[in-house]
Amino acid sequence: MLMIDDLEQALRDNAKAPAKAAGDAGSVEQHPLRDQIELDRYLNSKKAANRKGLGIKISKLVPPGTE
Repeated sequence: MLMIDDLEQALRDNAKAPAKAAGDAGSVEQHPLRDQIELDRYLNSKKAANRKGLGIKISKLVPPGTE
């Protein structure tokens, strides 16, 4: 499981770094927003897949006025 955590941290670090950078003029390009959103969805789905349970909460509904 340690390797998965390292991979996720590496993905986060790479997303924070610029996608492209140039020399003397100082040109920097950020990762596209679509790629950032996809990375966020991917990491959240990995986190959800590792949770215990089925992701379903069962509760009893009691309408008001029936007490």
